[in-house]
Amino acid sequence: MDTAAVLRGSGVSPGAGYGPVHLLVGSIPEPAPGSRYQGEAAAERKRAADALERVADDLEARGAKAGGAAQDVLGAQAMMARDPGLEVGVAERIDEGVAAPRAVFEAFGKYRDLLAAAGGYLAERVADLDDIRDRTIALLTGLPMPGVPDSAAEPYVLVAKDLAPADTALLNRDLVAAFVTEDGGPTSHTAILARAMGVPAVVGCAGATSIGQGTWALVDGASGSVRLSPPRADVDALLGAAAAREAALSASTGPGTTSDGHAVPLLANIGGPKDLESALAHGAEGVGLFRTEFLFLDRADAPSEEEQEAAYRAVFDAFPGGRVVVRTLDAGADKPLAFLPPSGEEPNPALGERGLRMFRKYPEMMESQLGALARAAAGTAALPYVMAPMVATVEEASWFVSACHDAGLDTAGIMIEIPSAALRAHQLATVVDFFSIGTNDLTQYALAADRQVSGVADLQDPWHPAVLDLIALAADGAAGAGKSCGVCGEAGADPVLACVLVGLGVTSLSMGSPALPWVRAALGRHTLEQCRTAAVAARGALSASTAKDAARAELPGLADLGL
Repeated sequence: MDTAAVLRGSGVSPGAGYGPVHLLVGSIPEPAPGSRYQGEAAAERKRAADALERVADDLEARGAKAGGAAQDVLGAQAMMARDPGLEVGVAERIDEGVAAPRAVFEAFGKYRDLLAAAGGYLAERVADLDDIRDRTIALLTGLPMPGVPDSAAEPYVLVAKDLAPADTALLNRDLVAAFVTEDGGPTSHTAILARAMGVPAVVGCAGATSIGQGTWALVDGASGSVRLSPPRADVDALLGAAAAREAALSASTGPGTTSDGHAVPLLANIGGPKDLESALAHGAEGVGLFRTEFLFLDRADAPSEEEQEAAYRAVFDAFPGGRVVVRTLDAGADKPLAFLPPSGEEPNPALGERGLRMFRKYPEMMESQLGALARAAAGTAALPYVMAPMVATVEEASWFVSACHDAGLDTAGIMIEIPSAALRAHQLATVVDFFSIGTNDLTQYALAADRQVSGVADLQDPWHPAVLDLIALAADGAAGAGKSCGVCGEAGADPVLACVLVGLGVTSLSMGSPALPWVRAALGRHTLEQCRTAAVAARGALSASTAKDAARAELPGLADLGL
């Protein structure tokens, strides 16, 4: 590739990064079919078993070092590596004379096919299984271990087809200058991870994996440009502008507000107590989305009410006087739970039994969670808000609100993520206490573009005017009933879109903690009327890209932030 080229994708995490490209190593080459070993079967079996155990130990050690979500991810991978069924499958093939590397490849292939056929969350685990397989084969064959560098002498730009959780769990923010991926959209795993880490990122960048290893790249996470071997003057200019922006962000403190004093509470999306430190450090005024499923995933049985209560209380205690919005268990679809199976096979799990639908099927699970939340909230100074995901009808909303009130939870609301809920928001607002818009799913359902399918990533964009129309309907419905309407989807982390959302009537914004300073600064440079004008311009556009351009033209303060 021409080292002077400029590649373009979608900028999904603002900032600038510069460094040599580290191209993420792909799969380890497939061991040759029919390969045989010399010597005793017992020795070959032990060689394979030892390699699997070394991989498991390494994953656990890395997880323990990283802590938090990374420890959970890598711990789950280690359990997969130690699966007795896998070890038996490998041993059976070795007993037939197949060499250990090929035996591992074939045994993992059987499991891989089963997961891929299951779809949804289980299909996403295929990448994790492939990573364990490749690491084991690398040990058995003496090949370099796949994945990101364990150490580096200088910050680098990580380039990949896409990034899986296991690839990124141990990344050092001080050494990753930027992410660039060929696949993915604004709500992809890479985009979410980059914003959570505060790393500049460009996704959907065609030709990215053709960049030569070690090529110096300058990444602009706002514009989406990736410049290869740029002149030093260009590097200095962009990095200098980035430093100026960082200074502006540091100067932007306090509660969220427009420049003319319209208050917009800025809240944090969290996955559990482990995320509180970052939320507080970035000035979150409360929690706008507490994803409670972190307690339920990757386990055979539901957590006890005592375990739930302790986790919930830790979050309530962190924000005395602040709002803490708790989303009840969002199980099903891409987050299946062994102890909460759906009624039958689901050809399209995203349209099946998930969220509130699963609660209605297992009311005892809902009663357990609501009871734990009520006890955790008792005696705290936080303002607990509880909301249900995947609500489609007024009847469903009424049922959930009644259950919350019966449990002793006074403030109960719903997520607006199904188009029917946005279209009937004026009716829903009469039976609930608040709305919170989940823009990721609302976009998916409005444009019939599955969030897990990269082939329709261009449609997974909350800037689309149709999505903005639905958000406006929800905000208007809430306002008409005197209720609040926040946004907790990834759209809230986009500082430009945040201004438009406020202009549409959204009353609070929640996001990954590192995005809070950007959104606070963008709002603080514009009046409420400017935000409303930008919203009108965006809704009048014909596409997501033209909507964003139209809004930018009405928001002059973005220039100060390089947005």
